[in-house]
Order: sequence, then C-alpha cells, then structure tokens
Amino acid sequence: MGKGPGTLLVTLYGIFTVGAASRSAVQLATRFDEAPLAYLLSAAAALVYAFITLSLVRGGERARRAALGCCCVELLGVLTVGTWTLVEPSAFPDATVWSDYGMGYLFIPVILPVTGLLWLRRSRSHGGPAAVGD
Repeated sequence: MGKGPGTLLVTLYGIFTVGAASRSAVQLATRFDEAPLAYLLSAAAALVYAFITLSLVRGGERARRAALGCCCVELLGVLTVGTWTLVEPSAFPDATVWSDYGMGYLFIPVILPVTGLLWLRRSRSHGGPAAVGD
C-alpha cells in the first residue's frame, strides 16, 4: 500500500500527523481555555492521521481495512467540522485542521481522505500481497 504513489500518501499523512499533533499539543498546553473544542478536534485529527499513516506503512489486508475505516471517519470529520465552522463560526474562536474544510491547509484535509479511499480501494482491487497473519 505504501509503494509507488502510495508513498506520497504515506508522506502526506506523516506530515499532517506531525503538524496537527505539534500544533494541538502547544495549543492544548498553552491556550486550552481560549478554544478547547477546536484544539481537541485538532488533536483528534492528529490521532486519525497517525493511525492511517501507521496502517499504510504496515500494509496487509487488516491494516488496509483499518486505514479504510479511518479515512471514512476522517472524511466525515472534515465534512462535519467544515460545515459546522461555516454554519456556527462562534463555536470555533480558533481554527482546527478541519475548519472550513481545511482551507487553512490548502484544502488538503478534505482531499487527503478522498485520495486515501481511492488508493486503498485500488490497492485491494490489484490484489496486493497481505502481510503475514492477515
């Protein structure tokens, strides 16, 4: 799964893991009272990104299914938070990774799960080898 074009996907998820995790860690530690919902959602996004990254690196059918499920959760989160930030901006005094569908990140947060879902679907249809135990 992490071979060929999948390498780019793994790289992007890795970058977003580090970015979202470090940003949310600083915000939670220093400014939690300013926008707790936004900062907790960014931390949740970091966890989702990390899980997908590890699943893509690990490979195998179980990891592919886990990554597929997490990409669905990620897309649902981006669409939900993105819509929420547009409908009720006062609920988010500070932006999250998924605010406005990831506009602050060039919309990569909404493009990434769609790309991930397509790649994971393609990797299954090509019958890639499963890891031992999968």
